[in-house]
Amino acid sequence: MGGSGFKDHFSGMAARYAAFRPSYPAALAAWLAARSPARELAWDAGCGSGQLSRLLARHFARVRATDASAEQIAAADPDPRIDFAAAPAERSGLGPASADLVTAAQAVHWFDLPAFYAEIERVARPGALVALIAYGALRVDLHLDPLILGFHRGTLGDWWPPERRLVEDGYRGLEFPFREIAPPEMAIAVDWSLPELLGYIGTWSAVKRLREAGGAAALDRFAAALAERWGAPEAKRQVRFPLALRVGYR
Repeated sequence: MGGSGFKDHFSGMAARYAAFRPSYPAALAAWLAARSPARELAWDAGCGSGQLSRLLARHFARVRATDASAEQIAAADPDPRIDFAAAPAERSGLGPASADLVTAAQAVHWFDLPAFYAEIERVARPGALVALIAYGALRVDLHLDPLILGFHRGTLGDWWPPERRLVEDGYRGLEFPFREIAPPEMAIAVDWSLPELLGYIGTWSAVKRLREAGGAAALDRFAAALAERWGAPEAKRQVRFPLALRVGYR
């Protein structure tokens, strides 16, 4: 995640990010691969620790996975089909007209968007597929959702970076200079215990900023309230993240 003016909200949490960030549904990578003009090379920009990159590697001969954070790249599990590299989204290191698919999952809001699109124009083959992917507020059930949403928008409201609004809007407000197609409805679905959910929440940039500002007590109050409603901490509950997709052809 990052660009020439890289705002590094995640390097200090790279290990937690790799441990607690959810992966994407396998169906997402399969759908993107089926609509790509070929399956030689996919470029996953702002790859983090490689959650989507590993799924794309099941379908493409080679995946170039880049992130501006060297710590995020170091936390990624190696894969012989994936070329992980610490590089900003605006300078991929790829050759001209080489990529069949370009993805940016939960990342494009950190990029210098005109420079990223210029890099896509340089490295994407004519007719290549481009996909911007985001997931916003999670959903558990009617009992827990109001508490989590209140924490997300209330307690953390002033601590989110302004770029977060683009995610909440599903990237609908972004310029998208590609021949857009309608994607299917998809969601991440994971079965998590309470510690796993709290581990994920701990990777939020707003939580990091609040903690650094001395707001640990507010975080503790939220965790205690969530634990009271959750029940046995080891009990698994399904957590869903609806996906927002902007997909189109170069």
